[in-house]
Amino acid sequence: QLELVESGGGLVQAGGSLRLSCVLSGNLYSIYIMHWYRQAPGKQRDYVARVNFVGAKNYADSVKGRFTISRDNAKSTVSLQMNSLGPEDTGVYYCNAQNRYTGQKYWGQGSHVTVSS
Repeated sequence: QLELVESGGGLVQAGGSLRLSCVLSGNLYSIYIMHWYRQAPGKQRDYVARVNFVGAKNYADSVKGRFTISRDNAKSTVSLQMNSLGPEDTGVYYCNAQNRYTGQKYWGQGSHVTVSS
């Protein structure tokens, strides 16, 4: 069973930075496309960013230029560096691994990010 364990998050003032990390346990890390999603209070879970095994990245328009996703294939980790944070970035951030052959998705436990104005 694949397990994703997140770390990071917390409380930061507007304009500040935070870094989230996610470790994937299990084999065959290379078959997974890694994503970050977030869910603001009272809203649906939204896509934030993704990175595939060869490092191709994609971002939601709302975070382009501020957030950077990266992965370390040797350590089976994915990170999200978040800069210039604003109150609109507040929410629970979820790491996601999607099997690129089957489409099956696995989720981390969620990390709370609160940005105060």
